[in-house]
Amino acid sequence: MKKHLNTLYITSDDAYVRKERETFVVEVNNEKVFQAPVHSIENIVCFGFKALSPPLMAFCAENNVGISYLTEHGKFLARVQGAQQGNVLLRKAQYALADNELESLKIARPIIAAKVANYRSLLQRHQRNHPDDCSDSVASATATMGNRLPDIQKSVTLDELRGYEGECANIYFGVLGSLITAQQEDFTFTQRSKRPPLDPANALLSFLYAILANDVRSALETTGLDPQVGFLHQVRSGRPSLALDMMEEFRAYLGDRIMLNLVNLKQVTKKDFEIRESGEVRMSDEARKTLLGAYQKRKQEEIAHPFLGEKMTIGLVPHVQAQLLARYIRGDIPEYPPFYLK
Repeated sequence: MKKHLNTLYITSDDAYVRKERETFVVEVNNEKVFQAPVHSIENIVCFGFKALSPPLMAFCAENNVGISYLTEHGKFLARVQGAQQGNVLLRKAQYALADNELESLKIARPIIAAKVANYRSLLQRHQRNHPDDCSDSVASATATMGNRLPDIQKSVTLDELRGYEGECANIYFGVLGSLITAQQEDFTFTQRSKRPPLDPANALLSFLYAILANDVRSALETTGLDPQVGFLHQVRSGRPSLALDMMEEFRAYLGDRIMLNLVNLKQVTKKDFEIRESGEVRMSDEARKTLLGAYQKRKQEEIAHPFLGEKMTIGLVPHVQAQLLARYIRGDIPEYPPFYLK
């Protein structure tokens, strides 16, 4: 079983990252602010194009440590990696399945079923924890999505599946604001807005989804799969379609729950956000650091994997799902088992 390693997030504009013997060192204004053993880091994520020393980049390339560059607001820019990993036969099998709609549907259906079921689990969790405050709309949304699950499993085309997915997403996001129990006036949420996010809650979600997509992409690359070629999201130049497919399973668990905790526990507040003239809402540097800390802490928590039954950290789950998908593509298991919340 793969060991869960950490991701090093670099947010400071003045940061410089270098290798010192068997450690990674982060300096700000020529002062050492962080140091970690090289064997404990599997990814370095830079918000903006930060300075990394050539010896460090060479080490990362030789040892399969990914280096990703995102904008300060989480949009993916570029990824630096060494020689391509993985079996070419696995990728050939992946491309063959992606070119066949029926075979793609066999993978996409369980992924979307898991996504909708995980949405329902998050709503049901709120109903259990807040029985007196829970609105009828949340109960109605939970019931409607439950009724859609059999339809999802019976979808005969990808377009039909996308239709059910879109319907359930609209229903879910229509009531997600009801799960915000603190700072309700400052964190109203009525619908999902992406480019740009138009309220603080959406700004948090967009950032969380961006770093989650990067983690899933890294897991797929490590396994040897091509993150650009998916089964549900259409292939488009520069789009990590398979990463977007697989992260559907984790949106509620590693995105929405963290957003709700940050707001409901008042770890972020209205002052952490700026509203631009265009209506776009942006997070402050402190809010990003708080979010990244919460995300890293969440990844360190242990769960029992719902399919394998093994205990592992949450951060390892995307790697396990990538491995299970690779096993299905190779024909080692009869179907792909997606990640379900329990």
